[in-house]
Amino acid sequence: MTTDPQRYPERVRNELRFRELTVLRVERPGSAFQRIVLGGEQLAGFSSRGFDDHSKIFFPQPGTHFVPPVVSDEGIVWGDGPRPASRDYTPLYDAVRHELALDFFIHDGGVASNWAMQARAGDKLTIGGPRGSLVVAPDYAWQLYVCDESGMPALRRRLQTLSQLAVRPQVKAVITIADASYKDYFADLSGFDIEWIVGHNPQAVASRLETLSVPGQDYFIWLTGEGEVVKSLMGRFESADIDPQLVRAQAYWHQK
Repeated sequence: MTTDPQRYPERVRNELRFRELTVLRVERPGSAFQRIVLGGEQLAGFSSRGFDDHSKIFFPQPGTHFVPPVVSDEGIVWGDGPRPASRDYTPLYDAVRHELALDFFIHDGGVASNWAMQARAGDKLTIGGPRGSLVVAPDYAWQLYVCDESGMPALRRRLQTLSQLAVRPQVKAVITIADASYKDYFADLSGFDIEWIVGHNPQAVASRLETLSVPGQDYFIWLTGEGEVVKSLMGRFESADIDPQLVRAQAYWHQK
């Protein structure tokens, strides 16, 4: 069966802005995640309508100050000096408190992870975007989410939205994690069918997805994680029976 085009996810553009924000506080929402809560006057006008939006976060070398670029009619104008390392992160924006949270998965050797573990209130952090959003209706009757640790903040944002619906859809999540303790990141979210696969075993995930039956209509599928893994898992959903516009597949990182 075909899907009403009005029910397709909608892409919207945002005004590109770079913002220098201030760390308000540091929290620990789970054993594997460090939350950095940001604020400041430059947060005015921030918009993020998609649950898996990406903001680009800049990490200058210690002891240096990064001057954010300027957006002009000709494009992005960068200042002098080397550009710092940057990474994409899911923005968790609280409009009521006018605060922006970033949840960093803590792991050895990560530029962002190292910064997050050392961040303190008063530190500065420059972010850019999100440049655009994919707005996905929350009320698809059947929804599937597949991710590893890198996608857990986006999935958390989505589940928080779905938990507020008067009629909750049928939601299935398959999450692969390195350690069972990482489940505590979702400890405050209940009533969702979450299957945890401990150990990064793409074949185990693929085998589990093969057992799932996608309905003929009113569904949404979201796949994220390591690039090659996402590509391999997409094979399960590439058929004439599944509308590609209702499948969102995106690499959140790439194995070196």
